[in-house]
Amino acid sequence: MVITIDGPSGVGKSTVARAVANILSISYLDTGAMYRAATLAVIREGVDVTIETELLDVLARHTIGYAEIGITLDGEPVASDVRSEEVTDEVSAVSAHAGVRSQLVEMQRRWVADQDGDAVVEGRDIGTVVFPDARVKIYLSATPLVRAQRRAGDAEASGKTVAEIAAQISARDHTDSTRMASPLRAAEDAVVIDTSELSIDEVVDEILQYVSADV
Repeated sequence: MVITIDGPSGVGKSTVARAVANILSISYLDTGAMYRAATLAVIREGVDVTIETELLDVLARHTIGYAEIGITLDGEPVASDVRSEEVTDEVSAVSAHAGVRSQLVEMQRRWVADQDGDAVVEGRDIGTVVFPDARVKIYLSATPLVRAQRRAGDAEASGKTVAEIAAQISARDHTDSTRMASPLRAAEDAVVIDTSELSIDEVVDEILQYVSADV
């Protein structure tokens, strides 16, 4: 079974998805980390993020993996590197290219196939594009203020104020939801959960109820 968990940054996707995967004893995939790894490769090579052909050339020269240690680039653990401010600033531009998304979507599907088709997959277009036939689709949301407050404690916040983080989140939301390729949106058949006033455990419990109902 594939369980998709989509939503913008700061809604608790990663924490919730990991918890659900652990409880169900199935694999977990953070697709956002894959886009960040691709962006890290682009930055390291000094490629113009606006030129799709150059980005695709970079992807062809590198291998992105995901395992227990987290995201890897050519076998190198880069979980910390992909959370740098530089990567955060460029990841939306890199992931907006249809060619880039097409390659990474195929990579994500192969990864899940290697897990015998059982995984909790989180991202921004998992229920709409990557696994549109998934039996359980969840879309998490939260108010902008709550999302900014949550992000304030992350390493990638780099000492920014809540207002600065909120502005950054808003900018990325706009980019992700208006791009031509796989825009950020809830799938028509997704269950939408507002996490603003819910604890992680409450969100996880609600998702597990939907999973149990579908089994």
